[in-house]
Amino acid sequence: MSTSLNKKLQPSVAAALAQWHHMLETRDLSQLRSLLHDDAVFRSPMAFKPYVSAEAVTLILSTVIQVFSDFQYHRQFASDDGLSVVLEFSANVGDKSLKGIDMIRFDETGKIVDFEVMIRPFNALQALGAEMGARLAAYLPAYKAKL
Repeated sequence: MSTSLNKKLQPSVAAALAQWHHMLETRDLSQLRSLLHDDAVFRSPMAFKPYVSAEAVTLILSTVIQVFSDFQYHRQFASDDGLSVVLEFSANVGDKSLKGIDMIRFDETGKIVDFEVMIRPFNALQALGAEMGARLAAYLPAYKAKL
């Protein structure tokens, strides 16, 4: 992570983000739950309604890291208040290449409160949705927000 980005982030957010990057580099999300607020929200590019709870976010992110191959972050941006980041990434799902962004909002203690993902192109998003659906369709409805 760049030094200039670290200067913009709240110290607790910088520490949590460093832990997040380490988990992805090692492909070990066993400590993810410690980074999440109990009421964390995940906003999927495939679903209108978000998924709510740390358990839902843990389940989704722990699964998607298994689905993605060649995952890497390229650029990072921070909000002026130092509580939010946007991380640009690329990955493959089967034979489809994708680009996307993770928009992550933290609270003042460095816990993730909102994790939103956007992905393109559409055929790669469809491939990701199909693979995630095959793995999680039986579990995710219980976590859908009641809007």
